[in-house]
Formats: sequence, C-alpha cells, structure tokens
Amino acid sequence: NPLLLTNALKNSFSGLTRATKSERAFQQELVLLIVGSIAAFILTDINVERAILVGSLAAVLIVELMNSAIEATIDRVGTELHPLSKKAKDLGSAAVFVSLISAAVIWLIILV
Repeated sequence: NPLLLTNALKNSFSGLTRATKSERAFQQELVLLIVGSIAAFILTDINVERAILVGSLAAVLIVELMNSAIEATIDRVGTELHPLSKKAKDLGSAAVFVSLISAAVIWLIILV
C-alpha cells in the first residue's frame, strides 16, 4: 500500500530530523560519518573497503538511534531513579560504545 509506505517514510524522516536537532551524540556521530565518508574516498580507491569503512560509521548512527529510543522510552515511563532504568540506559550506552570501538578497529585493520 503506497499510503503505508508514505507514512513510514514520514515517520522515519521525522525521527532523523528529531535526532539531528536534539540529540548531541547523534549530531557528533553524524559529523563523524560525513567526515569519515570523505576520508574513506580519499584514503582508499577500493570500493569494498570504502563501503566497509562508511558502513561501520553508519552502524554507529543506527545504534545511537536505538539508544536514544531506549532512553526516550525509559524517560516516558518515569524520571525517578530505578535500577532497571539505569540498567537499560547503561546497556544502550554500552552498545554505542561497542559500535564505536568496532568502527575504530575496522578502520585500523583496513588502513594500517
């Protein structure tokens, strides 16, 4: 159904716009993706390597979006301190950290 696809695209762009405007970590990682993409095209002329380098940075953005969704959900439930809320937020943050480390390792393996 074309209407469902249109609504899904609107929701997706709304989420990207919201993250770009209000999520500082997403903004920083978006800059990293843009700069990294340019660097990938300068530093290697092998398209598969370029795709892996850019893809590793795009994966960081994907994980950051998921982390932001987790944080927003936890904050929606309540702002009081709770061990499970902390656990969920810490695990989301850890996922972003692991994705950043993975991207760094991928860049090192390909470029060094």
